[in-house]
Amino acid sequence: MSDCLKEKVGEVLLPGDIFSFENTSEKVICGPGLRRNVDEVLVCKSGILRHKHPNMYWVDSQQKRYVPAKGESVIGIVTAKSGDVFKVDVGGSELASLSYLAFEGATKRNRPNVQVGDLVYGQFLIANKDMEPELVCIDSCGRANGMGVFGAGGLLIKVSLGLVRRLLAQQSALVKELEQVFPFEMVVGLNGRVWVKAQSMQRVQVLASLLESCENMTPQQRHALFRRAANGAS
Repeated sequence: MSDCLKEKVGEVLLPGDIFSFENTSEKVICGPGLRRNVDEVLVCKSGILRHKHPNMYWVDSQQKRYVPAKGESVIGIVTAKSGDVFKVDVGGSELASLSYLAFEGATKRNRPNVQVGDLVYGQFLIANKDMEPELVCIDSCGRANGMGVFGAGGLLIKVSLGLVRRLLAQQSALVKELEQVFPFEMVVGLNGRVWVKAQSMQRVQVLASLLESCENMTPQQRHALFRRAANGAS
């Protein structure tokens, strides 16, 4: 089955396509867009099949609606407080829940300072079609590890899910080119939200414009755009 999938890497797949195999002991990791069922792999969204060595496959699609997945890190917006639980907009079809105890050092007496409208960076503890998604802002060791309330002085923008994956890729060429324009801080959520902060609001707006403009550009067009932005900022 792995060989069958490898032959399709880089090609467009459609929902309903099925890959069958007999060796059920073969380990294949199915990412977004693929679902494994015993001795079959079912394609559940349209897009280009991608592969990461040695045995991870996923479908790279241009969908706009984010679908929560367990373990993914996202940027959410706190919209309400219901008892001991915060309701968080993560860009999906429904709000996610976030317990006040899901923060580092939080106890019944020491509650986190979270207000409606705050941005939170967290990961999904529960995310499936039959249950309300649940966020946490701690890792398996109870540490924040960069998660929690953030966002003072920056700007939150919405980009495509494909661009987010490019920003989060190891040794991302896009991030390296952005860093050459001028210094900035950036937090990227897999739900298509990016928070940026720079020395001035003018530079923040330049960053936001660059991210929104460069997605469908060739590398040459992107280099030229970033060079003009760097010359204008100097």
